[in-house]
Amino acid sequence: MFEITLVVIAVIAAGLIGFVATIVTPGLVTAIGLGVLLLGLVMGVPTGFWYHVILYRSLSTRIRVPRKWWLTPSALHPHLTETERRRIKPWYRMGGVGFVLSVVGGLAAIGGVLLGR
Repeated sequence: MFEITLVVIAVIAAGLIGFVATIVTPGLVTAIGLGVLLLGLVMGVPTGFWYHVILYRSLSTRIRVPRKWWLTPSALHPHLTETERRRIKPWYRMGGVGFVLSVVGGLAAIGGVLLGR
């Protein structure tokens, strides 16, 4: 359900960015997009990293973690206990929000650059 909410937010944000792009100058759209991109990176990279650290620490003592586990870490969630899931959930979500902000900000910045040409 949370992922659906993120997608809806991203679609609404993309629509708002498209609307704002018709009113605001392309340079401003680019600057706002870069700001949102930077915010997403500042938020998403550390929380995503810490999520992976906690997940690995939780699972490596009980199961053999696959070699490329970090490519699809959510596939390992069924191996977590309920306490471990509660511990990992905030980091998982904040990393996801940071990712969405990065994508939306990047698209806005690209849109601003393209509008300026």
